[in-house]
Amino acid sequence: MPSPTTTGTHVDEFVRRDADAPPFVKRAASCTFPTPPKTSSLSSPITVTGTFDGGNVRFDRGSGACKEQTEGGDSDAVFLLQSGATLQNVVIGANQAEGVHCLGPCNVYNVWFEDVCEDAITIKQTSGQSNIIGGGAKSASDKVVQHNGGGTVKIDSYCVQTFGKLYRSCGNCKTQYKRNVLISQIIGSSGSVLAGINSNYGDVAQFDSSSLKLTSVKSICDTYQGNNSGAEPTKLTSNVSNSYCKF
Repeated sequence: MPSPTTTGTHVDEFVRRDADAPPFVKRAASCTFPTPPKTSSLSSPITVTGTFDGGNVRFDRGSGACKEQTEGGDSDAVFLLQSGATLQNVVIGANQAEGVHCLGPCNVYNVWFEDVCEDAITIKQTSGQSNIIGGGAKSASDKVVQHNGGGTVKIDSYCVQTFGKLYRSCGNCKTQYKRNVLISQIIGSSGSVLAGINSNYGDVAQFDSSSLKLTSVKSICDTYQGNNSGAEPTKLTSNVSNSYCKF
């Protein structure tokens, strides 16, 4: 593997931004992770306001950045996506605490997480829809997508391997919302649950069941009694199709 470079705002021959970025091409879900041409270890997050195409470069935050399940903030992320931003064709390496934070509705296209630390993608929008299409994640001991804000998250054509939850609606955030998630075209293996939602806040998870290819995944959808006190949420149902978990 090439020696990593350390930089704050990364620009090189692989990266394309905004009008120079190639158009996103949706492909069928695949678990073939890209081979990065190089590694870029960042001293601070990259903030994206338009489109950032990483050319499948591996980005991380340097050796020792992952503190396992220690909760991090925006400053610990690899990428910060502003409202309307698109991140595409990027590999997130193991040396990071928080992968991608979406501060508003965002698009995450063909982004690959080689080893999830705390969370891969955190959604903070208060409303609107974020789209996670293509790409995949490995070794998420807890969550891949953490939905702390409101609105809708769409996850499509995605690979997830050895994971706790593909998606979790925040169970104990101080500010709670009714959240929606749309899940389709998933290849999943060795996981606990695709989606965990809070039925008491009216969350709804909708699945295109015929497009799910699952191996050793215990549950498609679990419901919880969420709260805003910081307490551990109570699980109510597991792998039951109902008005909240639609599969």
